[in-house]
Amino acid sequence: MNKPKALKIGDTIGLVAPSSGLRQADKLEKSIKILEQQGFKLVIGESCGKKYGYLSGSDEIRARDINTMFQDSDIDGVFCLKGGYGTPRILDMLDYDMIKENPKIFIGYSDITAIHIALNQKCDLITFHGPMAASDMLEDFDEFSKKSYINAITSIKPLGQMNNPIGVEIKSMVPGKVSGKIVGGNLSLIAATIGTPYEIDTKGKILFLEDVDEFTYSVDRMLTQLRLSGKLKDCGGIILGDFTNCLPQYENFDHTLMEVFHDIIVQAKKPTIYNFMAGHCTTKITIPLGVESLLDADSCTLTIIESALK
Repeated sequence: MNKPKALKIGDTIGLVAPSSGLRQADKLEKSIKILEQQGFKLVIGESCGKKYGYLSGSDEIRARDINTMFQDSDIDGVFCLKGGYGTPRILDMLDYDMIKENPKIFIGYSDITAIHIALNQKCDLITFHGPMAASDMLEDFDEFSKKSYINAITSIKPLGQMNNPIGVEIKSMVPGKVSGKIVGGNLSLIAATIGTPYEIDTKGKILFLEDVDEFTYSVDRMLTQLRLSGKLKDCGGIILGDFTNCLPQYENFDHTLMEVFHDIIVQAKKPTIYNFMAGHCTTKITIPLGVESLLDADSCTLTIIESALK
């Protein structure tokens, strides 16, 4: 894989908004201040201050921001301001050859999953499923989340065992052990790649899944899409992250989330852990995508065994 350089105090971050725009304009200034307090210099993408319906500017502006930040040799990392929706619209506008030649830390989650998949597969670039300034850092950015994020983007050593916050247990759904590279992210975006040139490749990989605000029948539909397209059969193991507010549509007349997982994930018969705190949860683990890892569903552990940075 193409490993970016570790960040250090004083490095310059390119801040981009590839998805939805900010509803509150003052959040941009607050986000800049937070990142500066962390010791970074900032270059602000045009998309961060734009609004085009539910998007943070036109497709051209959002794609150009990402291309520019990777191309600019003075910029050391590319951070996403927030998620929402919009990244699938710009996947065919990114300059993957140029990005591959200019590897940098790229971090975000939720809608940013589509870009993670594209950069992992077309640029061999290791990216980071982690917090975003406006979404996570302005309020209640707890010490656990902050430590996980800072360690992930600054350490040139393998991150080792990825632990939940104290008192939050990682659980086993299907026993077994497997090693492989971690891929994935938001289930909705992963499902949206199926049948496109950016379709996720899960063969021999450890598939990480999370989502938010979906009825359980919708989670069922998307997992079934992964099953029917061979993605669950191809993967070596599965990590189920946080599924915030993914509830039955009708009380006492619906499948629970765990029943959906039992019907689809358990039947895939791949080593699987769940309740792994990554996704839309307040306290979250930052995960490097594209690195070799060991999933031990017998002991309920995930261990990063390859360095993500150089």
